[in-house]
Amino acid sequence: MWDAKYREDLLNKREQAKKGGGEKRIQKQHELGKHTARERIDMLFDPGSFVEIESLVESRGDAYGMAEKCIPGDGVIIGYGKVNGRTVYAAAEDFTVMGGTLGEYHSRKICHIMDMALKMKAPYVAIYDSGGARIEEGITSLDGYSSMFYRNTMASGVIPQIAVIMGPCAGGACYAPGLSDFIFMSEQTGHMFITGPKVVKTIMGEDVTSDELGGAKVQSEKSGVVHFRYDDDKSCLDGVKKLLSYLPQNLDERPPYDPNTVTIDNSLELENIVPDNQRKVYDVTKVIESFIDKDTLFEVQKDYAPNIVVGFARLDGEVIGIIANQPYHIGGSLDCAASEKAARFIRFCDCFHIPLLTIEDVPGFLPGTKQEHGGIIRRGAKLLYAYAEATVPKITLITRKAIGGAYICMNSKGMGADVVFAWPIAQTAVLGADGAVDILYGKSLKEDNDDGSRRKDLTDEYEETYMNPYIAAKRGFIDEVILPEETREKIADSFRALKDKQSNHAIIKPHGNIPL
Repeated sequence: MWDAKYREDLLNKREQAKKGGGEKRIQKQHELGKHTARERIDMLFDPGSFVEIESLVESRGDAYGMAEKCIPGDGVIIGYGKVNGRTVYAAAEDFTVMGGTLGEYHSRKICHIMDMALKMKAPYVAIYDSGGARIEEGITSLDGYSSMFYRNTMASGVIPQIAVIMGPCAGGACYAPGLSDFIFMSEQTGHMFITGPKVVKTIMGEDVTSDELGGAKVQSEKSGVVHFRYDDDKSCLDGVKKLLSYLPQNLDERPPYDPNTVTIDNSLELENIVPDNQRKVYDVTKVIESFIDKDTLFEVQKDYAPNIVVGFARLDGEVIGIIANQPYHIGGSLDCAASEKAARFIRFCDCFHIPLLTIEDVPGFLPGTKQEHGGIIRRGAKLLYAYAEATVPKITLITRKAIGGAYICMNSKGMGADVVFAWPIAQTAVLGADGAVDILYGKSLKEDNDDGSRRKDLTDEYEETYMNPYIAAKRGFIDEVILPEETREKIADSFRALKDKQSNHAIIKPHGNIPL
């Protein structure tokens, strides 16, 4: 028999690692409304499935009293386990150990688990709760971040990468989440900014709180950096699990099929949801929910650029990505923010074999100096690029308006759409009727001192003659004009037919040059 000291020594080291910074710091974490790194890991993974590795790693730094601060694990928990029964790799920063600061071995641990995730081709989830770079370790901390960023980039488009902000995430640390596919944030505990309130006050003279500068509300509504925001740690991690249920493990697999979804077809209600009066608004999410599987719509960036809706859903148990103009907000017009939001989502779906459904009701690009000076040409081009480059099945449904350059941008036939449907009330044209009449008849109307009646007649005539879907159908730009009650059947049939679509891109190149 071995001497008992070997067993005792190992068990003591394990216990020390589990306690992190100790009971007092754990208690303080709880008082702040935060869970510990280990509690968060338990919330994320299926019970009993998580396997921790490198739990006894310690910092080798000895400057500024570091030798006395060393704790097994070095402030981050890494490992792998099952989420929804599928393998996921994860790292969770432990704020109870030196404020979760990142040093040489802390970063090496994270890089190790990222390398494992990439080799095994499984999703990677990172939970951030850190005071930033460990000053005591100097440049090695900054090098640690660069090593992480490099791996984020190498893993992009190969495995899903999810960042979860559950505490401070400041300075250079922000770019690891920024390089991930999706960012979740706990409203109760998360903050994210390049420079904190004190630095902003010193350099810029601005008084601002952490919430005002980089809280979950700001980063999800104003900047669009955060894709999902939840009230607390538990609901936030439940959201991560929900997202993972829609995603494949890697670029070589298809999204998971769910045989238990409830198929519905309320397409008969669509005439009541969408008015034929082009000036009346409606909620496009009700259109989507009328024909997708019950309760499967999962919106992405719901609080940002609300004039466009993007998200995942299921149709006959299969995952699809949806991009839809939202008439409730600025008439569904495309602007800078909406263009980037949609383009990013399209490119993610294309990376991971998720078919795309576009629901189009767009009067054009939002006009004005704010949009022009904000780079609408460059940002709108991102949307064009994303659609044109995507090789997954692409289906478009034009419900009402498809006007001008925005018609092209929303997955038109010429941009590579596989199938384009339109309802009988759809309007496709270079300009809306009012603008067209101004250009075509403006001079004569002015000379006639028209009281408005002739203008109305001309507008009505233009709409009826030139803005119906049949002209586009005659030219093959629309594959079929369908009735609203046929919507689900036609879309589902098309996705089934396109399931084994192969890309015919013949040009070999390192990559294109998207207009960033």
